Amino acid sequence: MAFVAVALFGACGGAPHGVPVRVIIPKGSTFREATDSLERAKLVSWPRIFRLYGRVTGGDRNIKPGTYLLKYDTPWPDIVSALNGGKGLVNSITVPEGFSLRQIVPLMSRKLSVPADSVAAAVRDTALLSRLDLPNETLEGYLFPDTYAFPEGTTARQAVREMVQRFEREWKPAWDARLPELKINRNDLVTMASIVEKEAIRPEERPVIAAVYYNRLRKGMLLQADPTVQYALPQHVGRVLYRDLKIESPYNTYVHTGLPPGPIASPGGPSLAAAANPASVPYLFFVAAPDGHHEFRMTFAEHTAAIRKIRGIAEPIPPPPVKVAPAPAKRAAVRKTTTVRKAPAKRPPPKTTTTTTTRKKEPATR
Repeated sequence: MAFVAVALFGACGGAPHGVPVRVIIPKGSTFREATDSLERAKLVSWPRIFRLYGRVTGGDRNIKPGTYLLKYDTPWPDIVSALNGGKGLVNSITVPEGFSLRQIVPLMSRKLSVPADSVAAAVRDTALLSRLDLPNETLEGYLFPDTYAFPEGTTARQAVREMVQRFEREWKPAWDARLPELKINRNDLVTMASIVEKEAIRPEERPVIAAVYYNRLRKGMLLQADPTVQYALPQHVGRVLYRDLKIESPYNTYVHTGLPPGPIASPGGPSLAAAANPASVPYLFFVAAPDGHHEFRMTFAEHTAAIRKIRGIAEPIPPPPVKVAPAPAKRAAVRKTTTVRKAPAKRPPPKTTTTTTTRKKEPATR
């Protein structure tokens, strides 16, 4: 009688309430293991009796693995029905910091089981572009990196809207207050943050890397950021070669002064904060060491010395042989000062750039 009373109470339950709780039922889980997951999520108070209930009703024989969203006080029949029929199943998608649309689009297509074309169209949503006041053709940089749980049936457009809304919630009003002092707009700040995201390996170096690029902007120097070249190339490359530096693209910061037209990846909160609050340092150059840290320097001579030390090279290293595109007349002086010298013709030197030469690895989908 006691079992019947408790089972009836659990079956009736109360009205489901609160924010849905995410419960993961791994592939191959038994009903007992599923019950343990429900208990940990505080969705089932009497796990032993719930297991008996499942056995008596036959609901323990056909549970579907996956990630579920269930509310507190959901009646037991509804929970068992969800586990048997896959109701409440969600698609979990993790977008790592530094992912670009080139990676995000196929990831969402696969996880949501929707055509890649529909995702590609969703990231060009003109309503969202207008709401964010973006001059860009896509929402590159504005799909906030995080783990999302999308219910079954979620469309590409709905998923993209939620990711953009997450960006808007993460954006700090204090960052808007910094824009006048930095003499940039929000899109510029997100663009800078995306470059920092791709360059930084150690978290504490983000504000310093941002400062280097801001210092170069103020002096009218080319940014010479390898990640912008990687973004401009038709396919991703792990290492930028000399021939890559000549690619004609507004995103190639070895050719065009200033920031690229828009973000090159989705920056996380720390990189956005670094772009809004760069360190107060005078550096203009940096190079990556094998252990992932960067050596920062003020002059090109100091920079080449740091490169020689890191790479064990005895002879001086001239700048990369990059032909700078002609600048408008009013910027002729700036272009002249930033033109990079050519390397000796007979013996091409090892590659050296203003920025890091050891790239951050592309993270696997978690």
